[in-house]
Amino acid sequence: MTAPGPDPRVVDRLRCPVCGEGLTTATAGTADALRCPRRHSFDIARQGYVNLLTGRSPHGGDTAEMVAARAQFLEAGHYDTISTALAEAAAHHLTTPHALCSASTDATESGRKRCVEVSRAKGADLSVPAVDGAVAEAYPLVVEAGAGTGRHLAAVLAAVPAAVGLALDIAKPAVRRAARVHPRVTAALADTWQRLPLADASAALLLNVFAPRNGKEFHRVLAPSGRLLVVTPAADHLTELVDALGLLRVDPAKADRVATSLGEHFTEESTTLHRQELTLSGPEVTTLVGMGPSAWHTDPAGLAARITALGEPVRVTVAVRLGVYRPR
Repeated sequence: MTAPGPDPRVVDRLRCPVCGEGLTTATAGTADALRCPRRHSFDIARQGYVNLLTGRSPHGGDTAEMVAARAQFLEAGHYDTISTALAEAAAHHLTTPHALCSASTDATESGRKRCVEVSRAKGADLSVPAVDGAVAEAYPLVVEAGAGTGRHLAAVLAAVPAAVGLALDIAKPAVRRAARVHPRVTAALADTWQRLPLADASAALLLNVFAPRNGKEFHRVLAPSGRLLVVTPAADHLTELVDALGLLRVDPAKADRVATSLGEHFTEESTTLHRQELTLSGPEVTTLVGMGPSAWHTDPAGLAARITALGEPVRVTVAVRLGVYRPR
């Protein structure tokens, strides 16, 4: 069965990753695609996502097995404390319309003029078409960079009914799932280390959960009144499993590295710590390990033996920091 394609309200904010022009939906025969005026074309897969990659990426993202493990673990509700924290922060910042450029719902042309003024103030490339300000205010855009299955983005959209969402990820297995996670989510295959396929100042909110941070691009696509929500592991995240299973440790300098990657473009507004104790079965621990970066560094046979030695139930601490950042 073919999944619904990209939401037109999101397509309005997308930009061609080759030339920066706007994109529109087009059909050639039985295939749908997004195309720009310069005839660059990007296929819409039957699973509903659009491929906005240009060339071969040096990294392919998570494997199908890792994405399946993440979907299973998240759908069980084990990381709902993260989704809830993001949804509450998003609702706080999007309770009043302020998605873009202080644009009002009057004439479209006046909305565009305001966008150009804001883009000039931010030093943006004015050769790139601005998004329609009136549309942006009516439908604030929430972007998740490195969205994975899109579960956290879906929770945010559930809390903010007026918003639309864009899930960006480099892994095809991830965007296939994200395209179906919520009716207002559009999923796109994109490398978030590169220029994001979005208009300047087009997003009201940007989510980044356990994912790479491209501070310069995050700043470019966020509206001046927008916010960046960053979730990173605290020092004791999954601490009960680190030594017992030989997992990767949280970098003691993690907070400093986040500050360095974002400090030139953002000011930290607040940081909150969110902690939860999980009670897991052995198979659930296997799934937890299999969905994260340690999956690349563990021997399956040795891991299975160590998990069995833990016994059941296994109590595991989830501890994360949620940082709220405003553009400089």
